[in-house]
Amino acid sequence: MASSSAAQFSLSSKPSPQSPRFHRFSHSKPTLCMSTDYRKPALRHYRPLQLTNVLSSDAKPKTAVTTTTPTVETPIPRFAPDEPRKGCDVLVEALEREGVRHVFAYPGGASMEIHQALTRSHVIRNILPRHEQGGIFAAEGYARASGNPGVCIATSGPGATNLVSGLADAMLDSIPVVAITGQVPRRMIGTDAFQETPIVEVTRSITKHNYLVLNVEDIPCVIKEAFFIAQTGRPGPVLVDIPKDVQQQLVVPDWDKPIRLPGYVSRLPKLPNYEHLVEIVRLISESKRPVLYVGGGCMNSSEELRQFVEFTGIPVASTLMGLGNFPCTDDLSLHMLGMHGTMYANYAVDKSDLLLAFGVRFDDRVTGKIEAFASRAKIVHIDIDPAEIGKNKQPDVSVCADINLALKGMNRILAEQRLNLKLDFSSWRKEVNEQKVKYPLCYKTFGEAIPPQYAIELLDELTDGRAIVSTGVGQHQMWAAQYYKYRGPRQWLSSGGLGAMGFGLPAAIGAAVAKPEAIVVDIDGDGSFMMNVQELATVRVENLPIKIMVLNNQHLGMVVQWEDRFYKANRAHTYLGNPSKEGEIFPDMLKFAEACEIPAARVTRKSDLRDAMKKMLETSGPYLLDVIVPHQEHVLPMIPSGGAFADAITEGQEEKFSSQGTVMCTNAKVQLEVIASANKPAGNTWKRKHSETPVPRICNIDAAPGLPEDQDNTLILCLKT
Repeated sequence: MASSSAAQFSLSSKPSPQSPRFHRFSHSKPTLCMSTDYRKPALRHYRPLQLTNVLSSDAKPKTAVTTTTPTVETPIPRFAPDEPRKGCDVLVEALEREGVRHVFAYPGGASMEIHQALTRSHVIRNILPRHEQGGIFAAEGYARASGNPGVCIATSGPGATNLVSGLADAMLDSIPVVAITGQVPRRMIGTDAFQETPIVEVTRSITKHNYLVLNVEDIPCVIKEAFFIAQTGRPGPVLVDIPKDVQQQLVVPDWDKPIRLPGYVSRLPKLPNYEHLVEIVRLISESKRPVLYVGGGCMNSSEELRQFVEFTGIPVASTLMGLGNFPCTDDLSLHMLGMHGTMYANYAVDKSDLLLAFGVRFDDRVTGKIEAFASRAKIVHIDIDPAEIGKNKQPDVSVCADINLALKGMNRILAEQRLNLKLDFSSWRKEVNEQKVKYPLCYKTFGEAIPPQYAIELLDELTDGRAIVSTGVGQHQMWAAQYYKYRGPRQWLSSGGLGAMGFGLPAAIGAAVAKPEAIVVDIDGDGSFMMNVQELATVRVENLPIKIMVLNNQHLGMVVQWEDRFYKANRAHTYLGNPSKEGEIFPDMLKFAEACEIPAARVTRKSDLRDAMKKMLETSGPYLLDVIVPHQEHVLPMIPSGGAFADAITEGQEEKFSSQGTVMCTNAKVQLEVIASANKPAGNTWKRKHSETPVPRICNIDAAPGLPEDQDNTLILCLKT
């Protein structure tokens, strides 16, 4: 690879599942499927944003699914062409030339020069996070919602290492992010100086590419290359590490120095082979039970995908990352497949004779037992990353190309041969629709307790399915994937591959900055929310109209579910409340909101939820709604890890609680069966065997009296409708 010898960086010689990835370069930017409405910057001071996104009761929310290409303003030069300026000013101007209008930057000793230069920019506005991890997650949210690279900046040492989770997340989910870090002066590198970490080495395997800039003259070209690499082929994160003394050096920048990446460009996939596309169309015409398996790689190809489905009539199953690329409301949508996918999506894949895998990577949470996944089907795999072809599942036909170009090519072939093909999969669709009727997504209700699934269904109804939704990671994430019906791409922002808790709130910040006219809702769990709760301060100071709905069950819900299923309900540090005050909600989420001057409310009764949610959506500016839900609820269906479709769990099993456990079931009637008792506690009366017994919200199992002393004290709890 040709580049300046003073810029140190790493690019692997060939792609592999473990190495940085090399992809196809398209000379024209793809049309984004959602609008990017950049606000006009003022000359210096931008605060406050004054965003007033309100969902009124008499108007439907403004759609987030429109097609616009952002207009990049030409920055106003602050220096004469031949005037020397600091490296930090060169960096900021380079960002301006790449169309950057927002950055998420937290200052420190090694990055102070960059922040000083940012104050001199009339174009770039800094959104100040309260933690560097919040900054990079916000940059990811910005990129996911807009399709443009997100930019974050941090100082050296702990500031740089706080970006690691975000870089890994962007790498796994293929998100274009450019992370810039300050570094100790060049003479101090390798001396264990204060706040020195070798961040290039630390992040080598979790970035698509990274640089250590040792010559101030390299800054313009390095930034140009960083954005080129982050956006081309399979997108990903690029890190640029700049020592403080390089930031301080004076230089006259050469803006015309061309990018020279022959090794990288040579490895990018070429145009799809026409004969391969014809072969795929032939396989479709010969099949009886085809299924589309669509992933995040189709995010910029939503219209082409819809046209392909119109031509063929093939049902569509989406991955977690692919939600919204094909409308969830369409009759041909099978919604999500995989571990917590719908039964009918997994049924269709299991029974299919042709699996069209477009922009996917055969992730373990989708396939489960890999040899049993689509075992009856011929597999067609189209992906832009050659490292993904055959990595987990060997395809019968593979095309390494941009899925957008492949879909356009196949659509042309289908249009030309439509009369001759006579595709008719009506009997197959009827069979799949029968599975939809037989195994719909459903949940049970218990009196006034709020089912978390109902809360998300209600949000979908009140926002007409057009909000941008971010999530943390856990049960609430899966319910948001299952019960919110996404109409278009870039509405769903979630940490898929890495599964990083704490992602939801900062990602919503990035989305709100990128899409100021959209309704942005963070559906979060109490555990995930607390991991980056400090970003409430950013939300308030920036006046971002983010709606935060916390599904609060006082537990790490997904871990609890696995404890119930596979560890005999033994609670191993998954209770997040205060054990000495189990009857109280702890911590008080409303106090967090109050501390940051954000209006908030708590709702505990199902009958009160609709009005509470309407108030949240209609309130101008940010709002937090704390929704108390029972922790016994499980995400279903569920295919156990490493299992196959035949192993799917569709109904709630009996929940077992040890004698040290607690039961939360808010005025519900439960069926109790005492299996055994180790001691003879005193207190409330419990009946042996089966009985209908009302219990209080928190019921201490140790209080069950009259049980045989020589037996084990375990209760089986079966919730009934």
